[in-house]
Amino acid sequence: MRAPLHLIESTPTLPAHADAVVIGGGIVGVFSAYYLARRGHKVALLEKGAIGAEQSCRNWGWCRQQNRDARELPLSTKSLDLWEAFARDSGEDTGFSRTGLLYLSNDEAELAGWAKWRDFAKTVGVTTHMLDARQAGERGAATGKDWKGGVFSPTDGIADPSRAAPAVAKAIMALGSTVHQTCAARGLETEGGRLSAVVTEAGSIKTKVVVMAGGAWSSSFCRQFGYSFPQASIRSSIVALGPGQGEIPAALHTKAISITRRGDGGHTLAISGMGRLDPTFQHLLYSRHFLPMFARRWRSLAPGGFEGLRSGHETLKRWTLDAPTPMERIRILDPRPDPRAVRIMLQRARDLLPGLKTAPVTANWAGYIDSTPDGVPAIGPVASLPGLIMATGFSGHGFGIGPGAGHLVADIVEGTPPIVEATAYSPDRFRRPGDTKVAEF
Repeated sequence: MRAPLHLIESTPTLPAHADAVVIGGGIVGVFSAYYLARRGHKVALLEKGAIGAEQSCRNWGWCRQQNRDARELPLSTKSLDLWEAFARDSGEDTGFSRTGLLYLSNDEAELAGWAKWRDFAKTVGVTTHMLDARQAGERGAATGKDWKGGVFSPTDGIADPSRAAPAVAKAIMALGSTVHQTCAARGLETEGGRLSAVVTEAGSIKTKVVVMAGGAWSSSFCRQFGYSFPQASIRSSIVALGPGQGEIPAALHTKAISITRRGDGGHTLAISGMGRLDPTFQHLLYSRHFLPMFARRWRSLAPGGFEGLRSGHETLKRWTLDAPTPMERIRILDPRPDPRAVRIMLQRARDLLPGLKTAPVTANWAGYIDSTPDGVPAIGPVASLPGLIMATGFSGHGFGIGPGAGHLVADIVEGTPPIVEATAYSPDRFRRPGDTKVAEF
């Protein structure tokens, strides 16, 4: 079944012109549109289905610095402040709270890795506390188990995936920009070698700036105009439980299971590294890019089935702008959860936390995580097509850093000093020498 989601009304009429068009109504797309609108731009946000209905409502809800890749950490730190600022400035509720994140372990090597990251984090001003056995036992009292140690990151937190993206979309409209649901972008038009319009199923919008925040659909969309962007989607499953008994940490990670408290008092269960790789022809096309990553992560991925082929989000086909596209056939990616993963999550959670033994299962779902070959997002201009800004490939990390990514997109569009150094996020970093042309269209 689909993950819980707050539904909103959207703008009924498509504008003829916009200062910028954002394609994709996930957390990165809505925050990109929000920060552009705050700076006075008239923005049109396009979503083929419903705002936040794909991976942005299907994730853990964590907003973390802890154990981030060094390239993402500055964006993570900025994003935590921006989550708070958004609530203050807009009056909308995303469910964000700095609850702190708790990691527990009995694995010496894992603890050593966390300690090494703590030492690095100190150099960039991030606070994280290593816990000894006594401290881990106190913070993890709800487990009733002994632990060798752990980590507590007090300034990290969680937000509510069911309400976050819709809340930001409401703020966009309050600023005078527009949000269009059930409105797929079919393609782009150019004049004089740069962007001039976005063609949608409801008509065209003249614009000189387009932000591609299409998540798992981004690569197939870019392929339509000759831009090659390597991307592979991983199917990840989640179980939702009703409220449990006792004081359960708001966000707890162990090697066996990760647990997050939801806004309704229930909890979501997930396992890091139990994804399914549903083969598609796009995977084959970009296999050379992803082989090193898959070689490192082969223990944490399992072969999937035909979900990816049926969904059509990684198609190699070219479509025309005057006929329905795969995005209109599948408005919302809603893949089936992995039944084996669901069983394991439920068993592990109830073994770990006695307070969850009687909590009922309220739902389970899956989503596609859009991944890049190096696990770092693509945020930045496409050199071969002036006016196009990529904001995709967040590799399972996009929800927490959504505000920072959106702010960075607005900085890039305006040419102002970026909120963080953006070189590492360049979407062109995957291109081979000579891959500089975009097809005429």
